[in-house]
Amino acid sequence: MELLEKFENIESNLKILKEIKATYSFDDISENKRYEWEIRYGLLETIQLVIDISCKVSSYYNLGSPKSYKECVELLKKFKYLSTDTASKVIAMIGLRNLLVHEYAQIDSLKLYNFLENLDDFVSFVHEIDKNIKE
Repeated sequence: MELLEKFENIESNLKILKEIKATYSFDDISENKRYEWEIRYGLLETIQLVIDISCKVSSYYNLGSPKSYKECVELLKKFKYLSTDTASKVIAMIGLRNLLVHEYAQIDSLKLYNFLENLDDFVSFVHEIDKNIKE
């Protein structure tokens, strides 16, 4: 999957996540497990796309030999593909992804729902990567 396709998938996922946020309250989410699953999967897939892009750009531009997803992002920050602020937010996303994958039974539903307030962080990531790989 090429970067453009990954960018488009992020955009599509964000549209759905924004619809969920606009449609369901936290009470709806807590009362219907299916809605929580939609948020979990939507965030998980979107964060994974961010990780894939980060590692792909890091590798393509030969920025180093990262040993973790976090290191891919740190390399993008070091070489100015991402701002410090956006890199910090992406690293937090990676932390959420790890919780979603490894600690799925212990996720705080309110924190998960509140993460929908941060969807613009994905937009910032895409914008910065797109801008900086074209320069």
